[in-house]
Amino acid sequence: MTNCFHCGEEIIGQSFYCKECGQNYCVFHKDPIIHECNLVKENNEIKVYPQPSISYTERFIPPQEQISSHQSTSGFLRGTTDGTYTWYREEIQIPVNAFDPDSGIKFRGILLSHKSEFLHLLIGSSLIFLIGLINFYNRRLINFGFMWAIFMLAGFYMTAFLFHEFGHRQVAKHFGFQTKFRLLTYGMILTAFSIVIGLSTMGSDFPAPTLALPGAVVVLGLDKVSRETGLCKAAGPMVNLIYGTILLILSIFISFWPLNLFIANAASLNFLLGTFNMIPVGILDGQNIFKWSKKVYFVLIISLLTLLAVNYLIIYVPELQTLIYPPHS
Repeated sequence: MTNCFHCGEEIIGQSFYCKECGQNYCVFHKDPIIHECNLVKENNEIKVYPQPSISYTERFIPPQEQISSHQSTSGFLRGTTDGTYTWYREEIQIPVNAFDPDSGIKFRGILLSHKSEFLHLLIGSSLIFLIGLINFYNRRLINFGFMWAIFMLAGFYMTAFLFHEFGHRQVAKHFGFQTKFRLLTYGMILTAFSIVIGLSTMGSDFPAPTLALPGAVVVLGLDKVSRETGLCKAAGPMVNLIYGTILLILSIFISFWPLNLFIANAASLNFLLGTFNMIPVGILDGQNIFKWSKKVYFVLIISLLTLLAVNYLIIYVPELQTLIYPPHS
């Protein structure tokens, strides 16, 4: 049977072979960034050790006492039934300051990988805000004197994205993982393409939808689906749920129209972003959350969908519009 070189767990189903480092990985660690591909290549010479000498007996598990071929031993090594040792990636192998320029680690798929996090955040938030301006540009708002609303909605769009990523970041820091917001190469290409398309159709009757994913929080050391992984992933949608709920409540209690209407729309942005990330496929948060705890997954997704439905009912259903629309509207 094949074991994941990153976490050491037996791979059930399809295994993923990395051409760069020549190892097999499970579905959760198939991406080069996740399994720290460059670190693996640098340490390939120690992936299999011969039977240790008597001076290392504290790490030796006699074959007759081994329960399984991938049982973890103390240190970095894991015993096999033939007395050899197979080394699986663990957090301790990551340099203390992996994001530091002097660490020697090259991050694939990340732009300006060793630049300051502030620079990455500044570029990422600026691009998100620009995409927001393109998405919410509306000539009718300008004609009615509500141009300020376009900038306000773009700001809420930017904060919904950033707060989502900060949720991941802060929980990862709580568990002691190395983490920073980083610009992603393919995400920047997608964002640049969206900006060009968006600008070319902005102001038309049928503006092109635009997507923005310039960067994301990168967490080093997440091993397999576990409580720490699940909570790190759940933090993003949870932040959107809380942020959206606060905005929805504010839209009801603020009596100034149309400010309350725009705040209600900002709440829907958070519920939509959180719901989208709960889809259990690919690199979205939902996949890891579902694998870790189906209870947490369904509580989050049901809460987001319920509040999104309530939000839309208040905005679009005439009987409920009185909560935010003036009586004479």
